[in-house]
Amino acid sequence: MVKVLIDADGCPVVDQTIAAARKYKMDVILLCDTSHEMYREGAETVTVSKGPDAVDFVLVNRVKKGDIVVTQDYGLAAMVLAKQGYPIDQNGRLYSEENIDQLLHGRHIAKKIRQGGGRMKGPKKRKPEDNEKFTMNLEGLIEKIGTR
Repeated sequence: MVKVLIDADGCPVVDQTIAAARKYKMDVILLCDTSHEMYREGAETVTVSKGPDAVDFVLVNRVKKGDIVVTQDYGLAAMVLAKQGYPIDQNGRLYSEENIDQLLHGRHIAKKIRQGGGRMKGPKKRKPEDNEKFTMNLEGLIEKIGTR
């Protein structure tokens, strides 16, 4: 059965994801580290030790073909795609084989700019419309792939 896994550290759409999954009778797993512990009714919580990419590796080991993963981490999204999962970000953007290379390249360029002392613009402040767009796109994805 398809499930939804959430890279919950810093994820602004945990509650929206749980509500959408509940609507389609899907299991939800929240994955977080010990500095971001969270518990929500209707979701299983998996807490892992702090460490670079610790949550990402535990999450990717739990992903099965067809699972949905909510993450804003391009590297994790690439690993989910390799396992034939469906990664989606907090703004409702679906990661795909067509866009992941460009996103990873952009991340690499931004890192080089920061290492050279340059600054990058941060993310825009979240608005209620952002949550609505996320929910609409997540539910569209669920309906597209079915809940096998």
